[in-house]
Amino acid sequence: STLLLDKTGTITLGNRQASEFVPVKGTTEAELADAAQLSSLADETPEGRSIVVLAKEKYGLRERHQGELAHAEWIAFTAQTRMSGVDVDGRKTRKGAAGSVITWVKEQGGQVSDDADLLANRISEAGGTPLLVAVNDGKGARVLGVIHLKDVVKEGMRERFDELRRMGIKTVMITGDNPLTAKAIAAEAGVDDFLAEATPEDKMALIKREQAGGKLVAMTGDGTNDAPALAQADVGVAMNTGTSAAKEAGNMVDLDSNPTKLIEIVEIGKQLLITRGALTTFSIANDVAKYFAIIPAMFAVVYPGLDKLNIMGLASPESAILSAVVFNALIIIALVPLALKGVRYKPTSADKMLRRNLGLYGVGGLIAPFVGIKLIDLLISLIPGIG
Repeated sequence: STLLLDKTGTITLGNRQASEFVPVKGTTEAELADAAQLSSLADETPEGRSIVVLAKEKYGLRERHQGELAHAEWIAFTAQTRMSGVDVDGRKTRKGAAGSVITWVKEQGGQVSDDADLLANRISEAGGTPLLVAVNDGKGARVLGVIHLKDVVKEGMRERFDELRRMGIKTVMITGDNPLTAKAIAAEAGVDDFLAEATPEDKMALIKREQAGGKLVAMTGDGTNDAPALAQADVGVAMNTGTSAAKEAGNMVDLDSNPTKLIEIVEIGKQLLITRGALTTFSIANDVAKYFAIIPAMFAVVYPGLDKLNIMGLASPESAILSAVVFNALIIIALVPLALKGVRYKPTSADKMLRRNLGLYGVGGLIAPFVGIKLIDLLISLIPGIG
């Protein structure tokens, strides 16, 4: 089985915030802050809002609104472009994922300075998310600097993913971050693999590829762009803090918005299956043993050879049948607590689990009737007229 987890809000706390503006050589922090704020006005994501707030609080820039700029063409942030910005007064400003902004700068005929890549890589390697800010004006297309977004991995995630791994479930983190940031977060969280710079189409392709390989795929997410993947997965779990689209697309909603609750979902499901299998195994083995008491009692008179099946040496046909009936009534009562409580699930491989259940409930189901019926027969044989 494979579990796909959206990073932001699922593995991490989800409140990524802009922490600093890092300009390239030849650009001032004030110039970078102004361009970052302007290009984020069309970005309604929490990250975009945090950039506007940082520019206001740290650099004293008044918070502007789209309506203040006449004749401006706004470019809203989308999961496909991974970039937002504005074109106004002959100046184009863009802010977004490093790869998207670098591609835009080159398409505009500009060049990306080496220190821009260096700054972005440094932030990525530290587990942060770098967003590049670029402009195209009278001086040409160029990168002004990098915005550092900080995120925090939820506490206890590594231990929970280790537990999923012991269950035989592969975990894959899905994120729109660049590969360096994704690698750092994945290593910190302890997931098995990651998909970086993922678009909704990439998520769908990954799910279909895993399903084509015969695997059951579960997906967790909280955003509108997660909805198609949640619908495609065999099990889609939407976070309660997510959008309406995500909740409607998923099979279930996690009210605590805690993806590690999937471990409990898996444990409960496996416990139900194990309990059902254990009771079925015990019941079949139990019935086989009881036939050694009932068949000789019923047919030994007609077929004397069947008396050889009376390996328990029961006193008489009457006591044999009565002992089997009494034992059956008692064993049903004894199994009720097990059925209600369930067999405790321990993370282990399927073959070890099968051997354990066959040994405990299969062999136990064979031995218990022989011992129980014989003891009951000894007591019944003391009753006058039956023994």
